[in-house]
Amino acid sequence: MEKKVLVPVAQGTEEMEAITIIDVLRRAGAQVVVASVDDITIKASKGIEFKADKLLKDCMDDTFDLIVLPGGIPGSMNLRDSKDLAAMLKKQAKEDRYYGAICAAPAIVLHHHGLVTPGKVTCHPGFIEHIDNGNIVESNVVVDSKCVTSRGAGTACDFALALVEILYSTDKKKEVMQGLALAVD
Repeated sequence: MEKKVLVPVAQGTEEMEAITIIDVLRRAGAQVVVASVDDITIKASKGIEFKADKLLKDCMDDTFDLIVLPGGIPGSMNLRDSKDLAAMLKKQAKEDRYYGAICAAPAIVLHHHGLVTPGKVTCHPGFIEHIDNGNIVESNVVVDSKCVTSRGAGTACDFALALVEILYSTDKKKEVMQGLALAVD
């Protein structure tokens, strides 16, 4: 069963996190929509340019099984400042559907909008001080109800594979892992 996933991006998004999430979820068979909060062409945090599929404002009426945010600076701040994205994330949480974030985004976006409280969360170690509830877990991936968070670029593949397992199954995760191992060989 195909799952529909939204990956919001912005100027300054961390490219390795974004591309890893997009790639792994597409390998699992998800319909991944990459939507920019500001411009179709994204200049990512390390200077790599890529294109979003569409603008976020064109996704407002769509329903997603998962909304997952890559981190990066200033990308996370640009995502945080999007009123459209804030509304979509709050609706996703209210409707008990999955949402997640990696790196700076759990602290800068999710926490800012009240979406990690009072649950457990992880984020990049450099952003822990932004989450003031003492609910930080030092783990590569943390799942708390419908909120899934991860630490950073070095955990992006673990994070994306955890999302595959949540959306599909352990068997689908293993299948994708095998495909990734074959692609690396």
